[in-house]
Amino acid sequence: MSNVENLVGEWLPLPDVADLLNVSITKVHSLIDERALVALRVGERNIRSVPADFIQDSQVVDSLKGTIVVLADAGYSDEDLVVWLFTPDESLRGRPIDALREGRKTEIRRRAQTLAW
Repeated sequence: MSNVENLVGEWLPLPDVADLLNVSITKVHSLIDERALVALRVGERNIRSVPADFIQDSQVVDSLKGTIVVLADAGYSDEDLVVWLFTPDESLRGRPIDALREGRKTEIRRRAQTLAW
């Protein structure tokens, strides 16, 4: 298992994401194409999966898309940005994904934007 797999912990295969969001699998693919979600190939079967923490209350975490775009614009690969979102940061008292789930998007976006410089 790779470092990113261990860091994230719980992964959801795309059909499970579709079920949780109550949308079609094609809609999940659209969300990935639109950068609202990021999927990586994980596990023994190397299947595309999404970190479970990207879903909250049967929806994609509200501020995730903009944060993904900012990180991607800073040159982060999908794997790099997942690692950044899930790496604990003492100054945040947790991980960036936790702050996004708590609605602290401004703080996270500001940090993500500084990575581009």
